[in-house]
Amino acid sequence: MILAGLLVMGVAAINLALLRLAGTLWDVITVQHDRDRMTELIGIFIGLVLLQGLCSMGHSYLTAWISQRVVADFRTHLFAHLQSLAVSFFSRRRTGELLSRLMNDVTVVQSIVTETPIDTAKQVVTFIGGIGFLLAMNWRLCLLILLLLPLLVLVAKFFGRKLKLLSTSIQDQTAALSTLLEEVISGIRIVKSFVQTKREEDRFLTAVQYGLSLSLRRASIMALFIPVISLLTFSAAAAVLWYGGTQVIEGTVTPGDLFAFVLFAGILIGPFSSAARVFAQIKEAQGATQRVFEILDAQPDIQDAPNAHVLSTVRGHVRAEQVSFSYDPRTPVLSHLSFEAQPGELVAFVGPTGAGKTTIINLLHRFYDPVDGRITVDGHDLKQVTVDSWYRQVALVPQETILFGGTILDNIRYGNPEASEAEVQEASKAAHAHEFVSAFPDQYLTVVGEKGINLSGGQRQRIAIARAILKNPRVLLLDEATSALDTESERLVQEALERLMDGRTTFVVAHRLSTIQRADRILVLDKGHVVEAGTHVQLLERKGLYHYLYTIRFSEQAP
Repeated sequence: MILAGLLVMGVAAINLALLRLAGTLWDVITVQHDRDRMTELIGIFIGLVLLQGLCSMGHSYLTAWISQRVVADFRTHLFAHLQSLAVSFFSRRRTGELLSRLMNDVTVVQSIVTETPIDTAKQVVTFIGGIGFLLAMNWRLCLLILLLLPLLVLVAKFFGRKLKLLSTSIQDQTAALSTLLEEVISGIRIVKSFVQTKREEDRFLTAVQYGLSLSLRRASIMALFIPVISLLTFSAAAAVLWYGGTQVIEGTVTPGDLFAFVLFAGILIGPFSSAARVFAQIKEAQGATQRVFEILDAQPDIQDAPNAHVLSTVRGHVRAEQVSFSYDPRTPVLSHLSFEAQPGELVAFVGPTGAGKTTIINLLHRFYDPVDGRITVDGHDLKQVTVDSWYRQVALVPQETILFGGTILDNIRYGNPEASEAEVQEASKAAHAHEFVSAFPDQYLTVVGEKGINLSGGQRQRIAIARAILKNPRVLLLDEATSALDTESERLVQEALERLMDGRTTFVVAHRLSTIQRADRILVLDKGHVVEAGTHVQLLERKGLYHYLYTIRFSEQAP
């Protein structure tokens, strides 16, 4: 960037030299009539033009190189930081908005951190050199130009304030538009099913028109801003031409000097106009910069403690001690919850909607930390071990299966990127996925589509189980993993889950009766408290909440 700045400053310096040379050449032609001197000066002129071309070529390439590298590095850094943030951050943000900040806002910032400084270096040399030449040639004429500066500053400040507000609004509207687009595309089946395409078109059109109105307002300000600056600068040039012409008529200034002076005065319009344009760009970019740095300044809620240690292979003894948690301080979700799972045990959570079952899974995985109390694994407080070392010991099979838009092989190998194809197939067989995968023409190289859209729900779930088997965790978290499946798919998935759970400490949020009948312990939750605990048979005998849930919700599932 320094080299690009030096090259562009060289271009500016050569421009000034060419202008001064043009004035001298004018006097040689019109006053001195010296052919040899004229030939010599033209030769120098051509040499300077060639040198200027080389400098210009160098700075143009370097500026583009820097600009693209900055964008690539900035986006990479922003993406890495996004991934370091806790799940709670994403629960408060919309996907489209984050995409807009990562793609659109970074592009706006690009020109400010690369092109603007280099262009400013050029204009500084032009301004300082031009003023120096003008002062040396005729200080009175130079004062006419310098008197323009305070007025230009006031005009730029007035327009800049309006441009900043509008540009921030435009960036926000672009993010809102991206969010709307992402929601409609991802939910296109619901949109079509409920015959809401016209409604979504109207919503999109309204958002586009609002963004258009903001852009046109900014364009109208810019359309007025630049001409006002140009009018002021050209008015000064006209005053210089009138005053200088008077001095030529009086014989105190040569025509060549006046010619050079007018050229210098004209080239100074560049720095003034550029300063106005740069000021406007900076104001425009402030909104985008603020939006980007809101993400970069965000600190992850879940991060390694200063003295955190790496958790080696664990046995799977998990304890929750007086755990309390709330997403909103005004609404507690869990209150003084305690439970325990010995290595290899299956612990099930049941309860009415909103009882806190999924929240417990989130806390066990350490997507969130308890507000009070603690969760330990083999005696290690999860807050005192590194996040990644714990994540390597645990696997989550959620109710809504998440697959990535690659091949089946890629998705299963996500559990262990170093696994061989043979290991992938073994995990697939254990998950009852190998049979249907082998039936595809491309087998494990079959593309699953966005979010696994090319597969059925049961197929997606079995691939997710194969992914978890390949990871080989010591602790397994199942969040209603079979609740959305038909009877046949549920049977196959249940068999796969039993293989996955074998020998591992497992916590399951139960929706289907078959999932929990073989549980070593069932915890019945209600309003964030454990109200009952025991085996399936014991809880039925107590005739409490579990018996009620079983009778009302599970009886139709019973064999």
